[in-house]
Amino acid sequence: MFPKISPIIPVRRRDLFESAEWVYELKHDGFRALAYLNGGGCRLISRRGNEMKRFNELAGLVAKDVKVKSAVLDGEIVALDGSSKPAFYDLMKRQCQAVYYAFDILWLNGRDLRDLSLLERKKILRSVIPRQSACVGYVSYVDRQAMELFEIIKKDDLEGLVVKRKDGKYSQRTLWYKILNPAYTQKTGRHEFFQRQ
Repeated sequence: MFPKISPIIPVRRRDLFESAEWVYELKHDGFRALAYLNGGGCRLISRRGNEMKRFNELAGLVAKDVKVKSAVLDGEIVALDGSSKPAFYDLMKRQCQAVYYAFDILWLNGRDLRDLSLLERKKILRSVIPRQSACVGYVSYVDRQAMELFEIIKKDDLEGLVVKRKDGKYSQRTLWYKILNPAYTQKTGRHEFFQRQ
């Protein structure tokens, strides 16, 4: 019942810019996943189109908390450490409970939302993500003071920002940027983990 959807992949950009036409979201360090919800069930699909069966328990929790007949969400599977910061190494080792952070909605109850603007989609997404949930969260954004936000990201040792046009449709022709914190320490753990596998 769902169309084939390919996720938008952010393009690396080194310089951070501020513009009233763009929004700035925290980049979570985890696994990108589309969440297909239908009839009380949920499947988490990787950016390459594979079902992420190792997260079936999380998929069941997302289906329980997101009260829709059908939907396709775009988001990130993340593990949080004791200070509520993303911990990619812990996610790989399954050392703590995974959480699904949704930052976009592409389909809702039979309606294709991809031609709506990003801000329209974010508003709809906010309406379906529960305010109190231990397994699914809503990724908010700012549309000003991006430089100050990036300084906080560097101070708190977070991965970076994703930058998106407010009026952007969900299409492979739409450009998203990722701007990474050059001093982010989790990337060291990521490299060491994959070297050992």
